[in-house]
Amino acid sequence: MAELTKEDTILQKKIAERIQFLRLKTGLSQTDFAQKNHIDRQVINRWESIKNKRGVTIYSIQKFCKMLDITLKDFFDDEEFKKDA
Repeated sequence: MAELTKEDTILQKKIAERIQFLRLKTGLSQTDFAQKNHIDRQVINRWESIKNKRGVTIYSIQKFCKMLDITLKDFFDDEEFKKDA
């Protein structure tokens, strides 16, 4: 697997932090969020991890968005994604 660039690492961190922020906004722990959405807690943990070398796919982000009933545009329409790397 190729090494991530600095920009890739920054984007990966922003995505993980956005997922965690939106999950916390629901008031649910990783375990409760996972149970409510019928997925494994470790999946949520991986999505929120900035240490996950593989990162999160756009398909996983879309799945997460559906769980929150938001669009991909809503997910990425955040000031963090508008900042330069």
